[in-house]
Amino acid sequence: MRFSIRLTSQSEPFKVPFNHLHYLQGLVYRRIQRINPELSLKLHNPKIPKFFTFSLFMAEKREFLDGRPYFHGYNGAYFYFSTAVPEIAEAFIGGLLQEPLVELWGERFFVKEVKAVPEPKTLSGRKLVTLSPVAVTTLKMQFGKLKRYDLGPTEPEFYDNLRENLLEKYVALYGKEPEEKDIELDVILAKPKRLEVKPGIYQRAWHLVFRARGSEELLRVGYQVGFGEKNSIGFGMVKVDGRRRT
Repeated sequence: MRFSIRLTSQSEPFKVPFNHLHYLQGLVYRRIQRINPELSLKLHNPKIPKFFTFSLFMAEKREFLDGRPYFHGYNGAYFYFSTAVPEIAEAFIGGLLQEPLVELWGERFFVKEVKAVPEPKTLSGRKLVTLSPVAVTTLKMQFGKLKRYDLGPTEPEFYDNLRENLLEKYVALYGKEPEEKDIELDVILAKPKRLEVKPGIYQRAWHLVFRARGSEELLRVGYQVGFGEKNSIGFGMVKVDGRRRT
């Protein structure tokens, strides 16, 4: 289930820092806690799969300023939230509607509209576009120690790990393996992005345009809870390009 959240700003223009995912993550947890403290506590457990993701924070009109770590937004803002777990959707959306004043990075916004977004009937063969970059990692030996390495779409392991990640999410969600396990991704466009996920901690990820083919079950998990890793920090959300087969 997916929702678009539209907001008005108390001031205009309003600032939107490029590194803002951790602010949105904080908003998600605070609103879930407001409605369902037990669920919020459960989701804070690092060993528990989260099964939700969200997009970058966007403005209806943007103005980029040379050398500044933010852009100016005009005419309202919006972002998307997606999950495969009804309990998470009910808590987050319920929390937003109960307390529509949203404070992010020193700016004040008001929730203007929350709207459910219909899911596409099929995903295999569709062209997908990221609403937040996709992060895929592995461990590599460096100076005698295993260290995290951020993979990119020119490396075959990127696709292997992405598929395995989707499979793990599917099994964790449904308690069984999907009937079809194969997927194939044809990347049409890739643009790297380096985002600060916590103060001083950065993640390299990729804005992608790609066509995915294969297991509808795995692709739907990717659509609902995100492709790749770190989905609950706001990585890996995609949308269908258009709504028609191209």
